[in-house]
Amino acid sequence: MLTPVVSNRIVVLDTETTGLSPQDGHRIIEIGCVELINRRATGNRFHVYINPDRNIDQGAIEVHGITNQFLENKPRFADILDDFVAFINGSELVIHNAPFDVGFINHEFARLNDKARTLTDYSTVFDTLAFARKKHPGQRNSLDALCKRYAIDNSHRELHGALLDAEILADVFLLMTGGQSSLLDEGEAASRASGSTHKPKQLSSSRSALTVIYCNEAELTEHQQRLEAIEKVSGACVWKQSVTRQ
Repeated sequence: MLTPVVSNRIVVLDTETTGLSPQDGHRIIEIGCVELINRRATGNRFHVYINPDRNIDQGAIEVHGITNQFLENKPRFADILDDFVAFINGSELVIHNAPFDVGFINHEFARLNDKARTLTDYSTVFDTLAFARKKHPGQRNSLDALCKRYAIDNSHRELHGALLDAEILADVFLLMTGGQSSLLDEGEAASRASGSTHKPKQLSSSRSALTVIYCNEAELTEHQQRLEAIEKVSGACVWKQSVTRQ
């Protein structure tokens, strides 16, 4: 769970619940998912409210604002299960504090007398909280703290919500795992590690010159804003240099 995701299809997931522990009979009342393909948001989402057939703890209502009355006419977990599984199947799930959400989802599977089925039968799981604790040891790594660290605006988040939190977590995940592990491709890296003296093949001198496409003003502005965000988080940005237009 501590290795950055490499799957080209990522589903960022969050849930809201009636309380803190499924072992105490608490249930899922909201699921929110956001799809990323090749680390880009597609706009494809899965979002549903669920009738838990039990009362919500008052402490939980104060966190997410979802009431028993609001959920009275919502579907049960069994009603949304097929659509949910179809959305996440084959993806890499990105979850903040994954044991909490995975535990609740697996508990819902078990309640349907399908004890052999677990979330990881359909998807692998990447825990952003575990990753953040390794990347930022000794620091606060709640979703709010990570938003502050990575300069992500979450001022619209007055209450927790599964879809809203999944959207925010997607931004956090992309910034937190945005580093490149190597500038070499796998073949060249392996050759250097083994001490190989193999020289790369030279391009033919008859090859035509490559076309250079310069960025426009909007792209340049967006680039500078991203570098400033990196500098704000890290304190320094080696790429932040004046750009000379040719």
